[in-house]
Amino acid sequence: MKLKRILSKKSGRSNGKVTVRHQGGRHKRHLRKIDFKRNKHDVWGIIEAVEYDPNRTANIALVLYEDGERRYIIAPVGLKEGDKIIASTVAPLDIGNALPLEKIPAGTQIHGIEITPGKGSQMVKSAGSLAVIQGKEEEFILVKLPSGEIRRFKPNCWATIGQISNVEHKTRVIRKAGTKRRMGIRPTVRGVAQHPGSHPHGGGEGRSGIGLKYPKTYKGRPAVGRTRKKNKYSTKLIIKRRKPGKHQTIIK
Repeated sequence: MKLKRILSKKSGRSNGKVTVRHQGGRHKRHLRKIDFKRNKHDVWGIIEAVEYDPNRTANIALVLYEDGERRYIIAPVGLKEGDKIIASTVAPLDIGNALPLEKIPAGTQIHGIEITPGKGSQMVKSAGSLAVIQGKEEEFILVKLPSGEIRRFKPNCWATIGQISNVEHKTRVIRKAGTKRRMGIRPTVRGVAQHPGSHPHGGGEGRSGIGLKYPKTYKGRPAVGRTRKKNKYSTKLIIKRRKPGKHQTIIK
């Protein structure tokens, strides 16, 4: 199985229509196939290399398994070349090992958490992220996410031990505009500097501000406050909402 292929450039377009603004250009990239499911159970693997991946903020690790197969995984902090990892219900609580949540004790740092059992890791996958097992209920495992939210997960959802690597990513300074262009990020124009036909904040004479009670996106949707859907399926799984930002006290 090939682990790399050329990543075709979409530039935020679908059928020629711009669906994601501020994208375009960038350097040619390869897409690395990441093993998010960690479904090679009870087979030990050895870390051959820890590599940079241009498609994500975290580093990745190349794993050679005992049966000869190679796979990429998200590299946690402290995982180095020559270390051994395994995905198993009886795996030791070492960095890089994957286990079901019911097998991980409270207080353990984890990442790559499944929401739907068997679907593969869906949460906590960016550089420096970690979640912590808070405790257990009758039918659920309580996990504190990086946002501060405490959420219920099914006991048979899998997760990986450790904090994701490249913790210093958020301190990186982009020193020139060309770096952003090579990353595929085009310039962004402020809404207040546009005309009213292209953005709700546009128009007015001089520096008139947004002219609205609350900020909006260019499509006219609210941009601050509690924008979460009230009838979202996962609301019943949330015990404590995430930490509100400074702007989230505007709309109740």
